[in-house]
Amino acid sequence: MNRQPLDIDAAVESDGPAFGLTNAELAERPTVYRDDLLDGKVVLVSGGGTGIGKAIAFLAARLGADVAICGRTDSKLEEARDAIAASTGREPLIAAMSIREPEAVEQLLDTVHDRFGRLDTVVNNAGGQFPQDAIDFSRKGWSAVIDLNLNGTWWMMQEAARRWRYKGVGGNIVNIVAHVERGMPQAAHSCAARAGVIYLSKTIATEWAPLNIRVNCVAPGTIETEGFTVYPPHALARFHEANPMKRLGNAWDVAEASVYLASDAANFVTGEVLTVDGGMAQWGVVWPAGMPDYFDVGGGA
Repeated sequence: MNRQPLDIDAAVESDGPAFGLTNAELAERPTVYRDDLLDGKVVLVSGGGTGIGKAIAFLAARLGADVAICGRTDSKLEEARDAIAASTGREPLIAAMSIREPEAVEQLLDTVHDRFGRLDTVVNNAGGQFPQDAIDFSRKGWSAVIDLNLNGTWWMMQEAARRWRYKGVGGNIVNIVAHVERGMPQAAHSCAARAGVIYLSKTIATEWAPLNIRVNCVAPGTIETEGFTVYPPHALARFHEANPMKRLGNAWDVAEASVYLASDAANFVTGEVLTVDGGMAQWGVVWPAGMPDYFDVGGGA
């Protein structure tokens, strides 16, 4: 049982340099999409300074979109902005803030509209968790994960939709979640929040269809990013076994799926969850703090 005290804020929104794609790889990685796919569009990506969010921002800018990224850390946002600008000639708008704070989200949406005059797609990627047995969650730890992953995502969705309704234009929301149907041992807080986002998205996709607002989710599997730093080495050693392809995905896999949902190619897709997990949904369960001996019978993950 993991009973060590945790720095909750650091654990929930951890980052680090040891994993994931480099800026050079994001600038040069091949894509299936044509160069002008998102010309004239504006894309806002939360958690866009690292990992999956940065990959989505890179790809959107490479495809012609004006991009805004937000996150908690100025230095990471600035690095992402400079790398995207150097690669694409498009300098993203950056905003250091927390999506947990609805007033900060409101200000962010105002800033995006003031800068670009419009907003077409919101990608809710910001989120995080820490691995721990559920029985040992502190109240602060539980609340931090729920507030970030569920409430923060909702503030972003609602504020964007209100502006689209006011302007009489449609919009598009892509929520980065997780595959929750088999549960997420040692990440029960995240499972609860992500399940909430999924079924919130399905509900709102119906409510907001008359407003021409599409709402979909992308559920990544074991994707190698900077977020891997929160997991112990003995757990990471098994992550590649969590799917029948026996390998890790990367942030570009999720970025290309997200761009599909953001593009006109998906203009008749709403209320759906696109799973990007190498088949993990029907194969294995990840134990992010290490599989207990009781369950370790070989095979799967």
